[in-house]
Amino acid sequence: MPHDTARFPRPAPTWSVVGYFVPLTVLLYLIDPVGPFFDIAATVVLKHQLHASLSETTHFRLWTALPVYGGLVFGLIRDRMSPFGRGDRGYFLVAGSLLMLLMVWMAAQPLTYTRMTLGVVLAMILTRFLVAAYQGLMAWQAQHWAMSGRMAAVWQFTTYATALGLVALSGLTAQHGSSTAVFLCVAIAAAGIVLYALWRPHRIYDGADLAHAASSRRLTADLKRLFRYPAIYPAMAAMLMFQFSPGQGVVLQFYLVDHLKASEAMYGYWYAAFLAGFLPMFVLYGFLCRRLSFDRLLRWSAVIAIPQVLPLAFIHSAVGALWLAVPMGLMGGLFWAALHDLAIRSCPPALQGALMMIVSGVNALGTRAGDLIGAQVYASDPEHGFLWCALLTTVVYTAILAVIRAVPAQVSATVEGTGWSAHGLDHCESEGRQSA
Repeated sequence: MPHDTARFPRPAPTWSVVGYFVPLTVLLYLIDPVGPFFDIAATVVLKHQLHASLSETTHFRLWTALPVYGGLVFGLIRDRMSPFGRGDRGYFLVAGSLLMLLMVWMAAQPLTYTRMTLGVVLAMILTRFLVAAYQGLMAWQAQHWAMSGRMAAVWQFTTYATALGLVALSGLTAQHGSSTAVFLCVAIAAAGIVLYALWRPHRIYDGADLAHAASSRRLTADLKRLFRYPAIYPAMAAMLMFQFSPGQGVVLQFYLVDHLKASEAMYGYWYAAFLAGFLPMFVLYGFLCRRLSFDRLLRWSAVIAIPQVLPLAFIHSAVGALWLAVPMGLMGGLFWAALHDLAIRSCPPALQGALMMIVSGVNALGTRAGDLIGAQVYASDPEHGFLWCALLTTVVYTAILAVIRAVPAQVSATVEGTGWSAHGLDHCESEGRQSA
């Protein structure tokens, strides 16, 4: 159960805890195939080097991400197993080393569609172990110190600040360099994760390793406890719906390049400007989460985000799209931070990796499904297809308001730093322990 600071009063070492995850976030965001560097670069490679169509590209992105949709498996493995007795560091060392070798192999081989597919699927599998260890450890720390909002704000600020450079770099690397350069960049970042895992700060790992070692229960008991935990469902549904955006992603990339005659690099610049709009809102969220109840933050940030994609329906040039990118980011920033705060708060005791990976999976599923459906809508009406994509996204965003009403009061009613209680939510915990 998340600690209740009224019962366990202690100062939270905010920056020493949060600061540990900043370099790790940068490295993981560079290597993750669903992150902007790898994802955008892979799309450019598919389009220009392998001559894939829009439909082929969307299907490639949808099916190669199957390991991401099954993130629960990797989360449960993380929650239940400790490689070489090293806990999360074991996953960083093993999966990081294997990913580095895989990327070197891909860089050294002639590129084909089959080899690209195989390499990306294997990279998806290895990075799921890395992400499960990273997010599970981060969620445990945030719950332990009752700082989910600050952790979410710094996590997303670091992610988006990193992405600002990477999205432009990915398009330029793939367009003016080669696929070899992309794979070698990922290999270097994977090596960085392995080296970072050699460091073991006691404040981060002592309590987490003890909790990890004490969490051995039967798999059936853990699954039963996880799926009877009511807080997980609004967190999963809201993330899935907010990431379902047919008017963005690969559809926008093809629309800008093929219809508005922008360069591939221009899409990278648009995406960088879009991400930049999120940054001040993450800072604002870190300030507001300690002063307002989470329920109010979640509800009002969702209202602000509803019309986020509508401006794209009125663009007539690549430059016009670029001007709209920052305001769109500003509209979505608070809710994006609140969604990650909600995911952390909703994690069942000792199953942080499982829920965080489910949320990560529906995140990717929403994005890929939005791309697939968006491509079909866009292709069905060359004149107004993009408008229909934007309107469909807005309807789905509006429906999120009904979902967040289902968030349990035990999760949403408190202000950051005052703690929250899982009493009434963890009714399966004692049953799971008895079954162990």
